[in-house]
Order: sequence, then C-alpha cells, then structure tokens
Amino acid sequence: MTTTTEGRRRLTAGAVHRRRQALVAWLFALPFVAVFAVFMLGPLLASFGMSFSDLTIRDIKTPFAVNFVGLENFTGVFQDELFRKALVNTFSFVLVGIPLTMVLGLALAVALNSGIEKFRSVFRVGFYTPVVTSIVAVAVVWRFILQDSGLVNTVLGWVGIDGPDWLNDSTWAMPSIIVMAAWRNMGTLMIIFLAGLQAIPRDVYEAAEVDGAGAWRRFRSITVPLMRPTLLLGAVLLSVGFLQVFEEPFVMTKGGPVNSTLTISYYVYNQFGYGNYAFASAAAYVLFALIAALAAVQFRLLRSKED
Repeated sequence: MTTTTEGRRRLTAGAVHRRRQALVAWLFALPFVAVFAVFMLGPLLASFGMSFSDLTIRDIKTPFAVNFVGLENFTGVFQDELFRKALVNTFSFVLVGIPLTMVLGLALAVALNSGIEKFRSVFRVGFYTPVVTSIVAVAVVWRFILQDSGLVNTVLGWVGIDGPDWLNDSTWAMPSIIVMAAWRNMGTLMIIFLAGLQAIPRDVYEAAEVDGAGAWRRFRSITVPLMRPTLLLGAVLLSVGFLQVFEEPFVMTKGGPVNSTLTISYYVYNQFGYGNYAFASAAAYVLFALIAALAAVQFRLLRSKED
C-alpha cells in the first residue's frame, strides 16, 4: 500500500514538473507567437478574406462595408490578359532557370568534390558569395553589365559582334534575367549537391572503376541515381523561389519591355499599387496554390523514389 501511494506521488510530481516545463516554454515562446499572430497570421487571414470581397483603396475607411463577391476575383484574375502574360513569363523563368541552375550547381559540386583539391574552401566561398549578397546590389551590377554599352557588349565588340541592348529588348530581357538568377543561385545548389556527393561511399566508385566503368558511366549509373533525392530537393527549393521571382525584374527591367519580364509577384505588387487590394489578394493566393501544387508533386516524387 505504501509503495503504491509513493508511486502515485511520484507520478503526480512528474506531471506537475512537466506542466511547469511546458508553461515556461510557452512563456519564452510567447513573444514570437504574439509577433507572428499580429504581423503574419493576422494579415494572412485578412488577405484571404479580402480576396472574396470587392475591397479597393476607396474602401479603406469602411473596410467592413465591402461586398462579398465569392470567386469573382479569382475568375477575374485568369480573365486578365496581363495576368496570363505574367503566368507565361513566370513559368518560362521556372522551366528554363531551374535546369540551368541545377546543371551549373551540379557541375561545380562535382568539380569541387573530385577535380579541385587545393583551395577548395576558397572556391566554395567564392561561388556562394552571390547567395548572401543583397539581390538589389547584384541586380544593379548586372544591369550595368548588360546595358547597351556594358561589359558584355564591349567584349562582343572585340570579336566583331554587335550585341543587343539586352534588358531593353523584349527577346533578350527574360533570358538575361534567367542567366543572372542562375548565376546567383547556383552557389546554394552547389553546397547541397556537394553534401550529397560526399555522402556517396567511395568504395562504390572504386568497384565500378575496377569493373572498367569510365568517368561518364560512373556519373550516369552511380552519381545521378544515388543523388536523386538531393537533386529533387534542389528542384523543390528552386521552384519555390523562382515562382516568386520579383526583385530581379523590379530592379533590372521594371517588368518591361512590353511586359516581357512581368512575373506573377510583380503583377500582384502592381495591383496593390493600383489600390485593387481584393484583386491583388486573389492573385497572390493563386500564386500560393501554384507553389503548393508544384511542391506537393515534387515531394511526392521524392518520397516515392526513397521508398
């Protein structure tokens, strides 16, 4: 009887101790929770409700007097020719930029993992530096490089080629931004892919080399299959970032020329600037749905390959 009573006391004391620990943890987390609720969760819920209304800048003084319009804003987004243009531009950026960035990142990772022995850390820092540099600073530098009298056209002029005005030509503006974005983001993938390469056992390569497999065969039959989860992770991260591309066209081209570099994020920004708050919120949630759908597909592929 005494043993049972003592055991109950210990259980009660343990439960009290755990509750006190939980209370202390929540007290420490409370400042973050409060900031998150006020500045993130609150605006998110407000924008979601706003997307089903006809709120504009004229209704700011009477926000609760607006009308409920259901899915009218969402259908209106897809009926807007300018949004469809932004959608095509964004997916062009994603479909070209992701493979280019992944190829560059993987090539750098393979070189650092096998071909470059000396000053490896220096190369890592050098290629990763653009990632931690302000995107505005990077975009401004590239804008000067790609202007009509910039470095690129100067070098082309040395070999007798008259280069275009890259950022003011509707044909070359988006490819120019894609190249800049690939250059800036390849450092992130290089680090991720390098970690994946270093996790592959060396004896696997040694066994393949003994069997007579060349460098290309080892890369195609060993590196790529074993790196598949890492490659898909890189694709997911790039997809989320590239679908939200905004700073590059905002600084370099202002969405032009002729809206050839207008993206969905830039479109949402413009709609807020015009005072079409409800319409802009609907467009933002369309972008959110696209990101969530693409990420879900990619994570499903990642999970199935692991299984």
